[in-house]
Amino acid sequence: MSINLNNKLSINKNNRPLIIAEISGNHAGSKKRFLDLIKSAFVNGADLVKIQTYEPIDITLKTKDKKFKILTGPWKNIYLWDLYQKACTPFKWHKGAFKIAKKFNKKIFSSPFSVRAVNHLETFKCPIYKVASFEITDLKLIEYIASKKKKIILSTGMSKISEIKNAIKIINKFHNNIAILHCVSNYPTEIKDSNLKKILYLKKIFPKYEIGLSDHTNGIATSIIASYLGISYIEKHFNLDNMKTTDSSFSIKPNQLKELSETIRYLFDKSKKTNTLQRKNLFLRRSIFSKKNIKKNEKISRNNIDTLRPKIGICASKFFKILDKKATRTIKTNEPIFYSDIK
Repeated sequence: MSINLNNKLSINKNNRPLIIAEISGNHAGSKKRFLDLIKSAFVNGADLVKIQTYEPIDITLKTKDKKFKILTGPWKNIYLWDLYQKACTPFKWHKGAFKIAKKFNKKIFSSPFSVRAVNHLETFKCPIYKVASFEITDLKLIEYIASKKKKIILSTGMSKISEIKNAIKIINKFHNNIAILHCVSNYPTEIKDSNLKKILYLKKIFPKYEIGLSDHTNGIATSIIASYLGISYIEKHFNLDNMKTTDSSFSIKPNQLKELSETIRYLFDKSKKTNTLQRKNLFLRRSIFSKKNIKKNEKISRNNIDTLRPKIGICASKFFKILDKKATRTIKTNEPIFYSDIK
């Protein structure tokens, strides 16, 4: 894994998507569960862990006015204040989160929802900031985040291209270290609504920036398919178990995160290990054999050599290069030919 936190685009040396485990409200109000989620995410293959930094006062008003009641989705009939009170990650928990990341030698970052949230995260030298889909039009907040000159990941659920461009324009006043995540803001998202073609469109419209996927579908199939589109990040909400939480209906569990991580690594593995596994089958390639007796000092020609399996001697790809060479010894019919046999 390689993450460049300077004002340049990051480059993943394996050219595979980095996997982000989003904790969000899956801690269910328990600090121990919150820290266990982070540990489990790293143990099961997450490259990065993301949390959210806010308290209800940073987002909405404490009121029972019906205009503040959510009417659809998994949070139907819940007032905004009550939802955010339940899902928020207390500021005092953050120190432990960054400490765990350091212990694993991994990165943890956050979506801040206010200026004071940014200031709090700065005390931990937060390396990356994410702008949530719902915040992409809050240009005032985006400007403050960008002023910290850290990498910014923009989530684009519900966004018009013009809104994404407006956000980027603000960030570009300070730097251009930006990644853009395709996102469908349905919780959960049906696979049929995942619109993965949008990834290719975003790559075309924003060729300077990394493109990724914030995946709210159930399971890991959509993320694996999207990895073939050349994305840089896969973000999945992550839960420890079957406990019902604010985000559990669109979260994956440890075994699924592990499977996603291992699958992505296998698909994009360019290591020597992969080549080693294949090398045992080189035996089934062709090499050069004599098809009749060849006397010492006799020229090698099409008439006295052929290419046959297995690969024992000189590789078949060298057939034309050894023509007109001379035999250094008498070579019997059907013998493999080695470089020591010619000059």
